[in-house]
Amino acid sequence: MDMTQAKRLAILAGVRTPQAKAFGALASVSAVELSVCANAAVLSRAQLSAASIDEVIMGNVSGPADSANIARVISLKSSIPHDHIAHTVNRNCASGMEAIIGAWQAIAMGRSQIVLAGGTESMSQIPMLVREKTKAKLLTAARAKSWAGRLSAYARLRLADLKPVMGVELGLTDPTCGLNMGQTAEVLADEFSISRQEQDAFAVESHRRATAAAQRGFLSKEITPISTVLPGKGSDAKLVDNDVGPRAGQSLEQLAKLRPIFRKDGSVTAGNSCPLTDGATSLIVCGEKYAAEYSAEHAQAASSVKPLGYVSAYAIAGCDPRRMGLGPVFAVAKLLRQTGLKMTDFDLIEINEAFAVQVLACLKASASAQFAQAELGQQQALGEINPEILNVNGGAIALGHPVGATGARLVLTLLHALQDRGLQRGLATLCVGGGQGFAVVVERE
Repeated sequence: MDMTQAKRLAILAGVRTPQAKAFGALASVSAVELSVCANAAVLSRAQLSAASIDEVIMGNVSGPADSANIARVISLKSSIPHDHIAHTVNRNCASGMEAIIGAWQAIAMGRSQIVLAGGTESMSQIPMLVREKTKAKLLTAARAKSWAGRLSAYARLRLADLKPVMGVELGLTDPTCGLNMGQTAEVLADEFSISRQEQDAFAVESHRRATAAAQRGFLSKEITPISTVLPGKGSDAKLVDNDVGPRAGQSLEQLAKLRPIFRKDGSVTAGNSCPLTDGATSLIVCGEKYAAEYSAEHAQAASSVKPLGYVSAYAIAGCDPRRMGLGPVFAVAKLLRQTGLKMTDFDLIEINEAFAVQVLACLKASASAQFAQAELGQQQALGEINPEILNVNGGAIALGHPVGATGARLVLTLLHALQDRGLQRGLATLCVGGGQGFAVVVERE
């Protein structure tokens, strides 16, 4: 089925947890618990019972070992009846968007009527691994039939065997091109001649916009607080009710002091990249007909509920993994061809800020006729993107990027931003590790 021709997907309600830098405020909260928290809040906002959810589809990249098919675990822990179905999707950074489109397909095919879709990620809890040689020694010890045999096996361990392999580092390295995500960003800095100063300036503006949005209460509309036990603090709990990331007063001078982290002579730093992040986003979605009936049913209620908006089209494209940050350009080009829309038809645009240089490269590529001819097979450039309508409430450099959840978070934030400004149509897009791009069109009545 061509989903770009199907009726629009209605988003009845959306909620996310605060997002926090990994190993910080939410480090002790599992990906399951993050999502369960967001689910409870979104069901409350939509005035729906857990039993009314036909299906759960969740994006997640670093699946916890103790929660195979994490969406099913989340569904059951969210009190959704056990005879209602659930599955997990993984398209790296676009997993949250993939969950939304999966829900649209399930509804269009008549499998479900109302779906809870979104994503969750605890990057704090991505496990540390052991080396193959270490594993062999530990297996020998575990299989030993006597204490003497176990001690003999353990005695063969050396200090080098105890050095862990960081699972998060493996996950952020593309096995086909051998580059980690930051190194691919350096490729784009070279290709598009983007300076360190340009990247730092973009990062400063991301923090400025995010802190301004938080201060005026915009972000709190989509956030539900979460109670957590802080690592090393025993039973002391803390209520986290805002994103832990945006920095008021972030300056160019501060960022200029940071060293490049992916290449000695490079320009990509921790300050102009998104941080590793924990967080979850949950959306309740349905078809347009159900949404209209739902709105009519709630019209007389003290707190009537209307859809936040609609997803009306999407596109996914592939690109060279070494230039994975350009994924949005390829996906948007495909989307515009499918829909007949132009860049000027969008009131607001969200491009996920994996790296400042990656977004800046997308802006240059979108405005370049030469790039369009060489890479997109078309004569005209996609069009210039006005910075004033791009990531108007800050982006992942400030807010963070919990990879399994970000795609859904972009859609949620964009719909709220359109509502906040009385605008109608928006574009949300992001690059995907491994060389893909994902783009969706959202609309309000």
